[in-house]
Amino acid sequence: MRHASLRLVLTASVALIALPAFAQEAPVVVPAPQEGAPAVIIEDPNAPPEALPAEVPTEEPVAEPEAPAPPIPAVWAPVPTDAQGNSAYGLYLSGRVAAIRGDRAEAAELLTRSQALTPEQPALGDHAFREGLFAGDLDAVVRLTPTVQETPLLAETGRIINVVQTLARGDGRAAYRALQNQPFVPPFAHIARYLTPAVALAAGDLDTALAPVESTQNGAETLILKLERARALETRRRHDEADQEYQSLMALPGGAQLFGVDYGEFLERRRRRDDAIAIYEQALNGQQGEIRLLTALQRVRANGRAPTLPTPQQTASDALQFAAIWTTHDEAHELSVIYLRMAQSLAPGDLVSLRLGHALAAAQQEGPARQVFAGISQADPVLYAGAQYNLAQSWQREENGEQAIAALRRADAAVPDQLLVQHGLAAQLIALERNGEALEVLNRPSMNGANQPGPVRFLRGAALERLGRIDEAETELWTALQTSPEDPMMLNHLGYLWVDSGRRVEQGAEMIARAHAADPENGNIQDSLGWAQFRQGQYETAVETLEGAVAKEPANAEIVDHLGDAYWQVGRRREAEWQWSRVLTLEPEAERRAEVQQKLEDGLPVQIPVTGARP
Repeated sequence: MRHASLRLVLTASVALIALPAFAQEAPVVVPAPQEGAPAVIIEDPNAPPEALPAEVPTEEPVAEPEAPAPPIPAVWAPVPTDAQGNSAYGLYLSGRVAAIRGDRAEAAELLTRSQALTPEQPALGDHAFREGLFAGDLDAVVRLTPTVQETPLLAETGRIINVVQTLARGDGRAAYRALQNQPFVPPFAHIARYLTPAVALAAGDLDTALAPVESTQNGAETLILKLERARALETRRRHDEADQEYQSLMALPGGAQLFGVDYGEFLERRRRRDDAIAIYEQALNGQQGEIRLLTALQRVRANGRAPTLPTPQQTASDALQFAAIWTTHDEAHELSVIYLRMAQSLAPGDLVSLRLGHALAAAQQEGPARQVFAGISQADPVLYAGAQYNLAQSWQREENGEQAIAALRRADAAVPDQLLVQHGLAAQLIALERNGEALEVLNRPSMNGANQPGPVRFLRGAALERLGRIDEAETELWTALQTSPEDPMMLNHLGYLWVDSGRRVEQGAEMIARAHAADPENGNIQDSLGWAQFRQGQYETAVETLEGAVAKEPANAEIVDHLGDAYWQVGRRREAEWQWSRVLTLEPEAERRAEVQQKLEDGLPVQIPVTGARP
């Protein structure tokens, strides 16, 4: 199947292009804690009320005195309603519907309003808490924390968010008291430790904020605490000590990548611009352009104003973002969302929003992720383009190609001549059969140069083929394959072209077989293999291969059509007609629909096996 690879290339081949990573920051590797990552699962907020987290902390938090909950009445009389006449149950049902369709913000609002009318319903409090958590309504989460005390992990979540929200309101002393009130249990024990220096500084506890950092088994924790101490020392004008702390961070493996921006900004504030430029350039070396570094280097070269010293709120936000990198690395995406929601509450900004969008998408919260990406401003064109690129990827996962193209065009306008964006735009245009437009993008000078990557040539070949310019397509596809000789997508696409056109059937069949061996679970490549067998007259073998392909891709009209043809050739006429009839239910393109209708009327013309010579 020739076009199967086009869907794959929308994502897979992008990794082959070396470009500035403005769309999604490269993963940052930090020293792994010897104790391992915290084992925690935040359950889907749409789960039934009785579903508890699969893993909860083994240490029970110290119980806080609570007022007894009011009893649940057997019958409400009258039915609780709000000032607008909405019943508690109506609000609850509306909230659940909003959650099912992915509108977490509306779900949180409706469920919170319902819970306010019926505070004695523990399950409703649980629902409202979870939706508020994922929607980012942290004030509602704090208010609802007393309703989730029977679920220790959620109760701990509410406690740590209370600390953050109190700090965000500027009450450092109250935040410090809440942080020290009782020990936190994993996974929030780590976060409490990360937050302590910043909260202590806001509360005026300089001994704690400035205390030297001792190396711990948790390497990530050591890094975060040393950064916080460096900032605290600068706050107290102990600049030489702050400089030494920054240099100790830079000396660590990967330290320039992790802390180059922080140290460079410190140097800018000390009016050491040349030293700052050197640090930024060192950090950029071999990185392909991390967003903050690119922005910082551009600013200092333009003699822009040095960034202000981060506040305790900003430092706490950065610590939470750093922690989110760790949890993302361990694929605890729901936990990353919680950390980044807190970080955003402390210090809103486009960069933390971009990271939050990534975490939400990784947690399969596509609607909230798109909402976050769409809210990122155009103040920084690179950040804005990154948000639009990721917005397009989300729309692609939802199979909304037109919305994806619109987002990619906005990204393309924000950062002209960025290869990654242009590649994504061209791939999506081809997927929607807008091949002429795709070719216009692919033939831009920035894309059609002497050293263009193989994936770009691959896309150009695919577009040319669909436009009927087969000779040009063959040249581009062959050249692309030379850059990645074992890439299954490229092998499959060129191999199918040769088999289907009869140009080089044997060589094409061999290439498809190699692609199938490399990716045996890919139903589209298996279809190509079956079609190659069909074209060579190996009909019984083709039937078996194509049956497997249909089992993997049952809704693919082209694969089902091929299986019908194979059935016909081995004399299984009724099964062939059934498969062809099914093709018509799968929304095939107009040309295929007409061909299938003709086959249903007249049967399949006699197929003569074809062969092709190796060049």
